[in-house]
Amino acid sequence: MRHSAARIAMLAALLTSLGASGAIAEPEPEPIGVVRSLPERPGPHWFWLTDLILHRTALFDADSGDMLGSISGGTAGVGFIVAPVFSPDRKEIYIAESYYSRGVRGDRTDVVTVYDARTLQPQHEIPIPPKRAEYYPGNAANALSDDGRFLAVFNLTPMTSLSIVDVQARRFVGEVQTPGCSLVYAAGPRRFFMLCANGSALTVTLDDEGREQAVARTAQFFDPNKDPLTEKAVRRGNEWLFVSFEGQVRAVDVSGPELRFAEPWSLVDDADRGASWRVGGGQHLALHAASARLYVLMHQGAPDTHKNPGTEVWVYDLAAKRRVQRIEVTNPLLSFVGQQLGLEKRGRSGRFAGWLLERMLPHPGVERIAVTQDDKPVLVAGASIPPTVTVQDATTGALVREIVEPGIAGTLFYLP
Repeated sequence: MRHSAARIAMLAALLTSLGASGAIAEPEPEPIGVVRSLPERPGPHWFWLTDLILHRTALFDADSGDMLGSISGGTAGVGFIVAPVFSPDRKEIYIAESYYSRGVRGDRTDVVTVYDARTLQPQHEIPIPPKRAEYYPGNAANALSDDGRFLAVFNLTPMTSLSIVDVQARRFVGEVQTPGCSLVYAAGPRRFFMLCANGSALTVTLDDEGREQAVARTAQFFDPNKDPLTEKAVRRGNEWLFVSFEGQVRAVDVSGPELRFAEPWSLVDDADRGASWRVGGGQHLALHAASARLYVLMHQGAPDTHKNPGTEVWVYDLAAKRRVQRIEVTNPLLSFVGQQLGLEKRGRSGRFAGWLLERMLPHPGVERIAVTQDDKPVLVAGASIPPTVTVQDATTGALVREIVEPGIAGTLFYLP
């Protein structure tokens, strides 16, 4: 108790001295009334971040730290996130949205809105049945077929189904009933799959018009009672990678006429288990496809803490199925306090204050990660409390940049 009190007193003295010396950063005014269009192709280090409170998804450039634009979708205060889905040519963005005639009540209208990826302006609205699911964090609520034609929107009323939208023809095609199975993942030009309550998967195959052609359930490939899967999967080519609560990686191969399930392998060994290392966070997997590296957000905690923030990112060689690196993520509390105090502008005194703060502040961990897909990838990590986004070199782990004012309550990263 005395030690904690001493740390608090030291921190208060530091903040007082920095404030008295004029170290508190003054916000710079932003230009208003400027309208721009984005380049035709996304930058290599661009990323989108959805925000629960601001009810938007915002586009950032990790190289400059700038926010390039944002999209708001649906009635503000209703639903969780604005989840973008990108066309294969990256010219359009599709977002499933809900609106109410009286703000947060009244008649409900659900649509899939088509946005221009350069101007971020809405181009078309495609009405769909008012039953789409809203869940947190929402990273498997919608999926686009691999040829970019059909968007599947997951419904929950509490019956489960998929609304199929032809985004090229700009029309709702129909609804596919999927009892006992939820969420949706792309699995080919005319096929999707879902996770089922008994540990199996459900495949939904469409014909060339987007109508239901076949719905089939696979054999059980995980035990939801002993070791459930998280839904936060990542994809590399024809393989989806899921991880269980206990750190078992389960791969789903969608290349053939039927789904194939590889033998699971573990992210943790006996020593890691003994130290209580576990997967954690709201978006705890990221993948660099070219190098076949899997990035996993980890924390130390008791069973059933799979949603707790992580303090390290462990990197795995997918071919060897072994860990090759551990990266400590930047302390979001240190990043937030440092930005408020303007330590980066204070030279030697700022570096000393940062060194002192690093030893005094607890590390609350981050909740989401993403890795860009270029030959010099960066690791983007975000926390909600406090709201921060940091950029690290995905190869070395070195801190590259801290994003200023990323929002209020970030939820998920998306790569354009």
